[in-house]
Amino acid sequence: MKRITLLCAGGFSTSMLVTRMEEAAQGKGLEVIIRAASESRFVEYENETDILLLGPQVGFLAEDFKKKYTGKGMKVAVIDSLDYGMMNGEKVLKDALDM
Repeated sequence: MKRITLLCAGGFSTSMLVTRMEEAAQGKGLEVIIRAASESRFVEYENETDILLLGPQVGFLAEDFKKKYTGKGMKVAVIDSLDYGMMNGEKVLKDALDM
């Protein structure tokens, strides 16, 4: 089971995207845990995350997170801004699982 955490500045704007990703996962019969969190609260989930997706508004943090977590086996990426804006949960989920 993959554990995916989406980060944004406050943790709120990613909530709808999480819902769309969960719907896509259910439709495909995938077992994943997907959560949204603010950047400041990520330490609560760092040991429970396999894939970390950053919202475009916090994309500038990507290199820092990659340096800190890639060596621990966590995959880190910035969500495509078009997919984020369109709330394309199926595409974001696919991209995450393809990492």
